[in-house]
Amino acid sequence: MSYEPKMAAALSGATMAQLAHWRKPPPKGEPILRPELSPDKPILYSFRDIVALRTCVKLRNDASLQKIRKALDTLRVDLGERQHLSEYQLVSDGSTIYLVAPDQAVDLVKRRGHTVIAEMVDVLRPFYRNGRSIPDLFEPRDHVRVVPGVRGGEPVIAGTRIPSAEVAALVRDGIAPERIDDFYAGVSREAALDAADFANYVDSYQPVREAA
Repeated sequence: MSYEPKMAAALSGATMAQLAHWRKPPPKGEPILRPELSPDKPILYSFRDIVALRTCVKLRNDASLQKIRKALDTLRVDLGERQHLSEYQLVSDGSTIYLVAPDQAVDLVKRRGHTVIAEMVDVLRPFYRNGRSIPDLFEPRDHVRVVPGVRGGEPVIAGTRIPSAEVAALVRDGIAPERIDDFYAGVSREAALDAADFANYVDSYQPVREAA
């Protein structure tokens, strides 16, 4: 499954501007996250990219972009860790950023490479960013699921393979939520409302076009 920038933003909590900025490499070094599937137009993110982006968004709550870049430089260059960013648990306590392993943590910013103790943070759970509630990655709504093994990770109605976007489209076309079952058997009114609500949330990441 591939995710266009708007869906990647909605599932990760990053803004469209952040996604664009994080794709660009600094004068010296590497970009924070280069989309795994297609870094050039059309830009397409992988599911692993979404997990990594959520990590970056959570780090940004407590750390400057400069610290994040420094931490990733330590991770990739000093420690030689070149796996996809989603493979690593990175957390911040406000003063530094740690690489967390099951039995230890490594300071990536203040005391680069030193083993320390840090608290684990689950980036898949809901969190807040700039007053916005970023949903659980696997359960963005009560009746909407993201399951990597179902339709490649496209958001679907819980317990089905029905894309939530298709259900939302019907509601937006004027079909009453209680009648969605006529089109997709087993999709309840509540599930249809959740699909429409999630679609509105995704669309909230669409950049506002300025009038000419």
